Amino acid sequence: MKKESELLVDGRRLPVSNLDKVFYPKTGFTKGDVIDYYIPIAPVLLPHLKDRPLTLKRYPNGVAGSFFYEKRCPTFRPKWLKTAAIWSEGHQEHIHFCLVNDRAALVWAANLADLELHTLLSKKQNPLRPTMMVFDLDPGPPANILNCVQVAFWLKAALDGMGLKSFAKTTGSKGLQLYVPLNTPVTFDQTKRLAEGLAREHPNEVVYAMKKSLRKGKVLIDWSQNDDHKTTVCVYSLRAQERPAISTPVTWQELKKAAKTGNSELLLFDSEAVLRRVQKLGDLFEPVLTMKQRLPALDRGAPQTATSKSSKSPKS
Repeated sequence: MKKESELLVDGRRLPVSNLDKVFYPKTGFTKGDVIDYYIPIAPVLLPHLKDRPLTLKRYPNGVAGSFFYEKRCPTFRPKWLKTAAIWSEGHQEHIHFCLVNDRAALVWAANLADLELHTLLSKKQNPLRPTMMVFDLDPGPPANILNCVQVAFWLKAALDGMGLKSFAKTTGSKGLQLYVPLNTPVTFDQTKRLAEGLAREHPNEVVYAMKKSLRKGKVLIDWSQNDDHKTTVCVYSLRAQERPAISTPVTWQELKKAAKTGNSELLLFDSEAVLRRVQKLGDLFEPVLTMKQRLPALDRGAPQTATSKSSKSPKS
């Protein structure tokens, strides 16, 4: 039997249900706890969601149950919830994605058991123009997140050599992601070609093919995320793991310390830890929203030095 109640969020009344339902059995973290995380994290999370078509990843029975992806924004959505019509080559039609631009929309999605927030790398205003480039670092056992840290530093060095600043976050699962803010005119073809080229470095420790048989003990650099139809888990999103882990921005100093000590626990953050970090450090991923960088020329010869500028100095 559903237990329904109502929340008042920024002037909007939202029906919510089953707030005491356990979504993370290992820790007893409930649906209500999910909402209680997303409401206070909203000030730093929402700018990263704003105007980005969202794919819902819903776990109606928690992380131990089945899940499903939902690209089409449900027809039972509130009238005030905004959507974005994005052309789908596969379906040969426009798909209306949900836009989570405010706290009320965020709570509405959380009430649907949308634990994970997956967004496009572009905005609704220009879905074929990515605002960033992403490297998804996924370790193949027995490799782990510390192996990803080493790969992240290799990528950072290569990007630094091109004049491109990069920012890291945990996936909230077992890997890392490296983001290169662009916020300048660029195509997915350009970002994908550069990402693929960098992924081919260090072949003994890294693979750039998805085939699982090649990945044992190595780190997959998934450059294919740089595509107009691919989504990536948003920073500050919960993940559907045993514990309510968060995809969390980390500094290069933190990555260096984890590698030096060999302590992967330093790179695991739950909801309470992330809220404390944000209160102390602010949004370490804010430069991804504001920093303007241009990709080097790729067509002829060696890449030229890239240019970058930002209205604010990036936090490191």
